[in-house]
Amino acid sequence: MFTRILNIVAILIFVQKFSIAVILVSRSNSALLWSSPPIPCLAFEGKTSFGMSVFNLGNAIMGSGILGLAYAMANTGILLFLFLLTAVALLSCYSIHLMLKTSGIRAYEELGYRAFGTPGKMAAGIAITLQNIGAMSSYLYIVKSELPLVIQAFLKADPNSDVWYLNGNYLVVMVSASVILPLALMKQLGYLGYTSGFSLSCMVFFLTAVTYKKFQIPCPFEEFSVNGTDAHLSLNVSDQINGYSNSLVHEENGSHCTPRMFTINSQTAYTIPILAFAFVCHPEVLPIYTELRNPTKKKMQKVSNVSIFVMYSMYFLAALFGYLTFYENVEPELLHTYSRIDPYDTLILCVRVAVLTAVTLTVPIVLFPVRRAIQHMIFPSKSFNWLRHISIALILLMFINMLVIFAPNILGIFGIIG
Repeated sequence: MFTRILNIVAILIFVQKFSIAVILVSRSNSALLWSSPPIPCLAFEGKTSFGMSVFNLGNAIMGSGILGLAYAMANTGILLFLFLLTAVALLSCYSIHLMLKTSGIRAYEELGYRAFGTPGKMAAGIAITLQNIGAMSSYLYIVKSELPLVIQAFLKADPNSDVWYLNGNYLVVMVSASVILPLALMKQLGYLGYTSGFSLSCMVFFLTAVTYKKFQIPCPFEEFSVNGTDAHLSLNVSDQINGYSNSLVHEENGSHCTPRMFTINSQTAYTIPILAFAFVCHPEVLPIYTELRNPTKKKMQKVSNVSIFVMYSMYFLAALFGYLTFYENVEPELLHTYSRIDPYDTLILCVRVAVLTAVTLTVPIVLFPVRRAIQHMIFPSKSFNWLRHISIALILLMFINMLVIFAPNILGIFGIIG
């Protein structure tokens, strides 16, 4: 499930990701870019510290994409993966550098207005709105599909039970109302620095667990034995458990337990979209820049560089230790591979909760640029108003929850948003 979501979102975003910077460069010498008068800017800026800005941008970068990186390394080899990861990270840094250097402004809608007038402002706002709604929908779809399975595994509940706490639709609404909505109602993006820091700590816990498991799990590993006693328990914790033979032990010659530096196969091409999705943060850059204390282009570039470097390091370590645990047997969603060994492993279940927590806490960060875009498009000259601020957040979350609940699958969501 995670892999399908990652690939769909990545394909939608990959081509678009660096286009903003390219447009800025191509239009920077045009008289039209600076001939239009500036539109009023919705501003409550200058209050977020450097550290909180790093946390917010790092949280925007970090997502469920980290779960697919070990699989990407298995299909590229360690050195080729490192080269590709480095290249994408550098491209992300450079594209942010172009935006900051060339635009001279701190809102995509203002950039669109100066470049193409009112149609440009509307196009920029609509693009940000649709892209981020798609991202938020994918995050909440992960919550809807994975949280019931985690609860089911913790409680060892009957998978056919119809109790409410195993219903993904109820759970996603509860998470949205109790966690996401209160955070989305914050007046400033900078206030989310604390939750962003906690979200990143959840991913550090994930990295620590992956590193620990590398030295605990032997290679080749023995798969979970499904006997008569266990048959009634939840085998849906990992969709991949079904179909594997009982007590299967992989080939004992250990040939597949040797790391490869370079690998080219039919799955190698999917590595680029996975890596591109892993560093997507561009819609959040300018809003974070707007609220940065004593904002300068140099300071915001430093925020971006630090955030990307920290995420780059975490990505590589998570991919490396995940790959060195399972080698070519690693699955597209790393945590499912651990479930093949023991679907009721308490540590891995806690890691899955941590990942779901991190994904959930990313949603408010992604929602802020959407609300900002809507305000620029519909209320460009209005000052801050709490009623409007709350109403936009409520409407957005209600719409996204309806998409997640009524769409038959993730393809249905992107069929509407795309």
